[in-house]
Amino acid sequence: MAPMRRWSLLPLLVCCLAGLGRAELTQTGRNRTRRQAPDSGRRPASNTYYSGPSGGLNAYDLWDDEEHYTITEDRLREIRSDMMYPFKYPNDYQRDINDLTPQIDKKLNFRFPYYGFLFNYTWVSLHGFLGFSVPTSEPQTYPLTFPQPDWPVKNDPSFIGPFYSKCVMGEMGGEETDTRRPGVYYRIERDLYERYDQFGVELRERAKWDIREGIVGAEAFTPKHIIITTWKNISFNGGNANSRARRVTNTLQLLVVTDEVRSYAIFNYLHMGWTTHTEAGGDINEGQGGIPAYVGFNAGNGTSAYPYKPYSQTMYIRDLISTGMANGFPGRHVFRIDEKIMAGNCRHELYGSNLPLVFAPEQGNMLGGSLVNISGPCFGPNTLVKCRFYDREVEGVVRDTNTAFCVQPRLFATGYVDIAVSLDGGPYYWKGQYYVETPLTAPEGVMFANDDYQLAEPGALRLQWLWHNLTMDQSAHVTVSLYGYRETTNTPELVFIDTILETNNRGVKDIATSDYMGNDNWDYLDIEVGLLQINLTSPGTYLSGLKSSPTLWSRPIPLAWYFGPQWSRVYGTEWASRVCNRWIENDRNLKHFAGEVIRCPCRIEQAVANKGLYVPDFSCDRDGNTACNEHKGAIHCVRAGMVNADGAGQQCCYDIDGYLMMTSDSMWGGNPHRAHNLGMRPFYEANKMPSLSHWYHDVAPFYSCCRWQGEQSQGCITYRFERRASQDCVGYQPPSAATVFGDPHIYTFDDTQYTFNGKGEYVLTRVNTNRNQLDVQGRFEEVPDNERGAVLATQLTAIAARDNFSTTVEIRLRPTEAQWRYKLNVLVNNKYLYFDRYPEKMQIFRGMLVYVPTYIHNQSQVIVLFQSGAGVEVLENQGQMAARLYLPLSFMNQTKGLFGNWSNDPSDDFVMPDGSTISFDVNNMERLYQDFGLKWLLDDKEDPYKGGSLFFHENGRSSSNYYDPGFLPVFDKIPDIPDNSTLTADEVKRVCGGSYQCAYDFIMSERRDVAVFSKFYQDDFVNTKSIGLQTITSCGALPTPQNGRKNTFAFTPGTMVKFECDPGYILVGEARRWCYASGDWSWPEDGEVSCISESQYKTMYVGIQTGIVFSLLIPIVAALCCFGCHVKNQADEIEREQLVTNTGYMPRGSSSHSGGTRSSSSMPLRSVASSGQQRPFGAPDMESSPRAERHTPSPLTTRHESSH
Repeated sequence: MAPMRRWSLLPLLVCCLAGLGRAELTQTGRNRTRRQAPDSGRRPASNTYYSGPSGGLNAYDLWDDEEHYTITEDRLREIRSDMMYPFKYPNDYQRDINDLTPQIDKKLNFRFPYYGFLFNYTWVSLHGFLGFSVPTSEPQTYPLTFPQPDWPVKNDPSFIGPFYSKCVMGEMGGEETDTRRPGVYYRIERDLYERYDQFGVELRERAKWDIREGIVGAEAFTPKHIIITTWKNISFNGGNANSRARRVTNTLQLLVVTDEVRSYAIFNYLHMGWTTHTEAGGDINEGQGGIPAYVGFNAGNGTSAYPYKPYSQTMYIRDLISTGMANGFPGRHVFRIDEKIMAGNCRHELYGSNLPLVFAPEQGNMLGGSLVNISGPCFGPNTLVKCRFYDREVEGVVRDTNTAFCVQPRLFATGYVDIAVSLDGGPYYWKGQYYVETPLTAPEGVMFANDDYQLAEPGALRLQWLWHNLTMDQSAHVTVSLYGYRETTNTPELVFIDTILETNNRGVKDIATSDYMGNDNWDYLDIEVGLLQINLTSPGTYLSGLKSSPTLWSRPIPLAWYFGPQWSRVYGTEWASRVCNRWIENDRNLKHFAGEVIRCPCRIEQAVANKGLYVPDFSCDRDGNTACNEHKGAIHCVRAGMVNADGAGQQCCYDIDGYLMMTSDSMWGGNPHRAHNLGMRPFYEANKMPSLSHWYHDVAPFYSCCRWQGEQSQGCITYRFERRASQDCVGYQPPSAATVFGDPHIYTFDDTQYTFNGKGEYVLTRVNTNRNQLDVQGRFEEVPDNERGAVLATQLTAIAARDNFSTTVEIRLRPTEAQWRYKLNVLVNNKYLYFDRYPEKMQIFRGMLVYVPTYIHNQSQVIVLFQSGAGVEVLENQGQMAARLYLPLSFMNQTKGLFGNWSNDPSDDFVMPDGSTISFDVNNMERLYQDFGLKWLLDDKEDPYKGGSLFFHENGRSSSNYYDPGFLPVFDKIPDIPDNSTLTADEVKRVCGGSYQCAYDFIMSERRDVAVFSKFYQDDFVNTKSIGLQTITSCGALPTPQNGRKNTFAFTPGTMVKFECDPGYILVGEARRWCYASGDWSWPEDGEVSCISESQYKTMYVGIQTGIVFSLLIPIVAALCCFGCHVKNQADEIEREQLVTNTGYMPRGSSSHSGGTRSSSSMPLRSVASSGQQRPFGAPDMESSPRAERHTPSPLTTRHESSH
């Protein structure tokens, strides 16, 4: 749906608006009841005249100005009882309009948004329309076709046509009660916001409530300007002059209402006597038969049209006076008309299986509770209405003939889903697309006044909610409930925990956490993620017939404020540690995922430049929400745009110096996520639920492990270094990029520059391999004329892309006159998308994600991310469109098309569709055009080498409509400046410098703004590619020591990191490290750094000193022992020598010399000296044998025996 969806929930119900205090209305103490349809008997029986309105605002004596006029409830009811708005003769009568001069132009003097365009003038025509371009004077064939299929060869006027036909002035039949002159009446009332006169106030209030109650989604609308055009008693052209044909007349009225952003139209059909003029086959006497008038809207310029079916150019046109039923009036039909046309009326006569359903709001929270007003079918008071959202069916409630409402059920999905309506058990013929928002992106309906709810022991809290989204009655009773989320099985659970309180719908309530200290929720103590819900206690009391209440939801919140006392009773004072340890144990049992997520870029410039992998983290966005509450010290964070095969995601945060923040340095660093915040299909499984799975696995543990324990706690250390440790950027590979801009100029992936002014639809890049399939196409149309006429150059006007099995996205440049609000149109699956609401800034589809930066409010920049890692960025500036394509390394040597072959070798850029390579001189633009560029021209037929056109061709067009075989552009690299041009070579040089692309655009368009944009965009692309898309050498993570800090978090070559410790701690280890060009940190010669407490250091110091003492004493003692042994040995040696000298014997076992060589036995020396006998072979050596040693007598014994 178009952006007709800006208003939420129960302001959508008019019955609730009865309690709203109106600034301009005098309160009467009772609700204004909605009036019934006027009595149809007031219409005349004759078909040749009508009875005009009386009273109300048509009583012009009530139009006198009064200062600060206040309208009463009764007066408002009175003036709204007439279908026709006031028109006065002669004040409003347009005398200049007649049969010969059927239209005149009028200045509006305000901005009027209509069908995507913006106008400040109009043409008032006798022929039953208000025009916004010069009406066509060409002969017309019937039935009329809009938009004009032959545009721009033939004129395609822009108009609002309640009865677009050839008309003439009618005549009075003589029986009318309204005797005002037949003809065209026109009145414009401006600046109604500041009007205090009676007529201004009454007209504003009348139109405001007619619009608010007449069409869904307009509950906050207040008119600023009003145009009232009335065609009174007009007849058909070509009637028989001799008959009473001119007395066969129609009377109708067009009311155009706008606040300069939204615009509405009301068609009032008071009387219809004829349907067809004679050129369209109508009868010359009665104006019947043939092809009736065209009823509807045309945007003009060959863009869009809205025939009001089934009435336009069919015989059902006569039913216009009895259908519509807007505000209870037969014959009144209401439309919203600013961006696209939306009818607020039911149509009995529509048949088919895909009928348009109009509903508001067009989006809601995944958790359910949004009250959705629907229109399209005609509802009876007893009609059984059923609404189907995705795969869930709910019962609706009838409000009136045109409107019913349903409460959106809980939907475990995100993105666009089908919404359909069934009547009385019949088929679901009325259909539309409903956008489901995740709990994190949906607007907060319930919130706390401050962040104290995040604390472990918060105390008193103030709860706030958007009370008017439930009911305008602040005395209504509401119930505040607490829900919890957990994943104990493969099926996730959203369980009711407790009713927090019941109170009045005042929008604010103080709660004391001490009130929940005594609660016993034993079954839910494992729940750490919660949500608050507020609903009407008795919805049927305030919304007649409603069984289920509208609901407001908070975003996911931690639950220590509620469960803290219970956790303390069960786990003790260290409950946070116990809760954290429980998660750690559970997380260790799950599959390891961190190794499969994409790597983070080293620098913020790289993260911002990689449009194929990363999107801004809206919770920490330097261009949006800069709070960064979960990443203190960061200036910007990015997230992986697409979920990986495991359902995981990545988050990278950057500090004020632009460096990647890591959990090894601080608990505030980014980290990989087990569950992607956008979820994964099928959504209703554990680890795949949008927002809730991410909070359950990745965010809630951060509170229990770090925020409630402290950064240096063991739980936080485990969280930071093990379970959710940041990955450094070592191994990150930036993508390559190609671009097209200007008239148009191309940079290939290998930086070849050339200009190609093709006209039609062309292949920019095509990849068709077993692994990757990617098509990116561009449409080029001729540059608008300059002061001297046609410009023989083209410009980019649309991009279409599709990746593998993704949906197709198309981004178009809107016409200049239609850029007042949106610069680009975005189509996905041929449906127009809008991104001006915060929850819709990022929209996910099958295989791709489309987003608009938060600071862009006019859709002038659109980025598309594909599952393969490819990304498309489209920008608009001053009516010029440019596009970039980003491809990861996996696409290398696979690309073909105008963006060339990415191989890091510019010589093979020009690959033909059949795969052959041709060399070109890029300065020979004509040969490039003929022999290369035109070869990549697309048509609607599928080509095996080029594919088929991905563009959505509306209004019967095809690719061939954009190709002109006779078109030949200017082939000069820098064209010559025309002789009659005011442009000079010096000016071109001053603006463009050395850029031939800028010079070409300046000379061809003769528009300085076009040249400036081309130069700016070219420079920006070159800088992005040279900085953001370059590889950076990284030395990787260098953890900050526990209880310490670093002087820098940089990790690039040349960085010197100095460590320091917190007060009370002493640094131990290498105090400085250097990052080398090789990507390595210097070796810690003194050991890895750490910070230890002073007591620990003293203990360690005593141990060290003791060790030093022992290390000194041990060698001294050993030396003394050795010296003592040496002295003893010497003494023993002297004693032996003396013994030998005295006796001639050497004691057994003693040394025979100072070397200490042991003798083989103790025997007389002379026996040894005289022993010359040879022992027989094999005989035992008795002298060396132990046994012989034991039985040989000692020398002393032998000596004594011998002596004896």
